[in-house]
Amino acid sequence: MSEVDYLKLVDEINHYSHLYYVKDEPQISDAQWDALMRQLLEIEAKHPEWKVAHSPSNRVGGAILEGFEKVSHAVPMMSLSNAFNEQELQEFSERIFKQLVRYTDFVTELKIDGLAVTIDYVDGKLVRAATRGDGTIGEDITANVRTIQSIPVKLQEAVSLTVRGEIFISKASLARLNEQRVASGEALFANPRNAAAGSVRQLDSKIAASRNLDAYLYQLVDPTRYECNTHIEALEYMAKLGFKVNPEYNLHPDISSVMNAIHHWQSERHQLDYDTDGMVIKVNEFQYYDELGATVKSPRWAIAFKFPAEEVQTTVESISFQVGRTGNITPVANLAAVRVAGTMVRRATLHNEDFIAEKDIRVQDTVVIRKAGDIIPEVLRVVLEHRPKNTTPFTMIQTCPACGSTLVRPVGEVDTRCENVSCSARVVEGLIHFASRDAMNIDGLGDKLIEQLFAAGVLSDIPSIFSLHQRADEVLTLERLGTKSINNLLQAIEASKSAGLDKLLFGLGIRHVGKKVAKVLAHTFGVMDRVLAATYDDLIAIDEVGDVIAQSVLSFFRHPENARMITELSLLGLNMGVVQTTTSQELAGLSFVITGTLSKPRGDIQAWIESHGGSVTSSISKNTAYLVAGDSAGSKLDKANALGVKVLNEIELYNLVESEDA
Repeated sequence: MSEVDYLKLVDEINHYSHLYYVKDEPQISDAQWDALMRQLLEIEAKHPEWKVAHSPSNRVGGAILEGFEKVSHAVPMMSLSNAFNEQELQEFSERIFKQLVRYTDFVTELKIDGLAVTIDYVDGKLVRAATRGDGTIGEDITANVRTIQSIPVKLQEAVSLTVRGEIFISKASLARLNEQRVASGEALFANPRNAAAGSVRQLDSKIAASRNLDAYLYQLVDPTRYECNTHIEALEYMAKLGFKVNPEYNLHPDISSVMNAIHHWQSERHQLDYDTDGMVIKVNEFQYYDELGATVKSPRWAIAFKFPAEEVQTTVESISFQVGRTGNITPVANLAAVRVAGTMVRRATLHNEDFIAEKDIRVQDTVVIRKAGDIIPEVLRVVLEHRPKNTTPFTMIQTCPACGSTLVRPVGEVDTRCENVSCSARVVEGLIHFASRDAMNIDGLGDKLIEQLFAAGVLSDIPSIFSLHQRADEVLTLERLGTKSINNLLQAIEASKSAGLDKLLFGLGIRHVGKKVAKVLAHTFGVMDRVLAATYDDLIAIDEVGDVIAQSVLSFFRHPENARMITELSLLGLNMGVVQTTTSQELAGLSFVITGTLSKPRGDIQAWIESHGGSVTSSISKNTAYLVAGDSAGSKLDKANALGVKVLNEIELYNLVESEDA
């Protein structure tokens, strides 16, 4: 066979794959397709120099990544604002026609519940795919996207363009995947969205290839460049190029017609083999997009209508209790399994004793549940007419289900707590929090592994994480842990030592100290020793710290075990100071508050201020140096004027730093 014949075979297999995965029009049997693939693999084995990037053999995966590189989006991936009822959708329509003062059509599309992706093609060939990330910077997932059969690696025309869409996994594929995970003793995926996101972020593309991912493409970036004047034309052009476009899109003359489509899919969506949590409504004509413009985060020419959460009835079979990292005891309703919003639900949080008493939830009750935001199961109410006669009111447990300690409920609080800092459940939850992405970000040290290492006696407290290298041989004897994964974990643990004071303070799990407060404490005191030495007056003087937080911080560090832990972590080499990321100190000692609508995301402006030594707080006080105000500044502007705080616009802010470009 010649190289020309090889290229014809590549195109032939890609053509049949397109018919099968995109058009749903198979023209050859599975056996015939397998025979063609075997022939292709044999040729590529004999002539590896012939292999091309768009060969279907690349669909099986094989690339092993060290990590995901960051990718900057040339055109930001904006999120959509939401509408939750007909009135909000009507207001969206009225805003458009008030601004345009002319007629326009709307296009509706199903909002696929998956992972957003942007894909670049050069001369018709796939060259890069990336996640949304924060909209400006995402992660390179090209190797994994190449394994998705419904995403073309070579287009029908040799054009260069960028498209965007949603990677998802069908309900049927999720069911098969979860069956496999049960057989191998792995945790089940809770829903298709989690499965899709987890699959796309696999470092081994063979794993991604095995998950049977799918994708619908819905946006052509810079469409007028390709002579597409409307969104409908862009969708048709994308389909012509070989992209899989969801066929359930329609053109509507007014918002009333849009609502009819919403009502239809609200009742019919569960008949689909993929999850959808709403509909996207867009102005059809591209010529109006610039005129309508955008807010900092969202375009004004589109909106997402979120379907109301589905409500279903089921039975409370029992109530169990979870112990959190701070000792909070959370009651959980164990339910008769029921399908809600496309997935099976067996548990729902009951929050606390007062929540249960207010709704009078009892074992054996029939209850109405839904998924808050189509994600978290919650109990709405009891169906009293179905209550059995022999039920008894709920009573809160008096001892910890994990360690047996007597529980306490502080006066004025709703939570019942286990105050035993050595409680096994608290320790495990604390370890999980410490290693989490927002805290020390120890890649590879997930929930299940922490539970496994704790049960084996390898992990006992936070410092034991950083002594894990001394017990590597012991860890290797545990199930599903190999030399490579252990080495990667040890490297991630070592790297986390440099995370910095704010990450460490948050990771310690101090009650009432979230990410923001941890960062404020870190930047206020600079080093751990100053945090340890802080008095109540020192803490309460910080804008973001009130009485409850101050007392919690003091209580934590005064506990002998916690003081011992900090000393041990310091000796183990953890960074006990703020990671210096400043480019100058020209704003050192100055406190800023940001308000209103600005040209950049508020987080970007805050990062710029902090990079020059300044600090950003959320509330105005006499200690605030400047208020940075954009459009619709509101009450903070009034308060700044009343306190005599100087007000800056963005340009004036940037001018505070010499030679800094605005």
